Amino acid sequence: MRALVAAAIGLAAALALVFTVTAIGAPPGETSPKPLLTTVPGPKR
Repeated sequence: MRALVAAAIGLAAALALVFTVTAIGAPPGETSPKPLLTTVPGPKR
């Protein structure tokens, strides 16, 4: 029974966090026009 109560409390806390972040929205700003390097550049020719 205690495990069920703990799971319910955890689920309620997680949902509250999701709803709070959704209500606040994304922070203002712009994305970078330059792509990020995902690999190590090779030798220059």
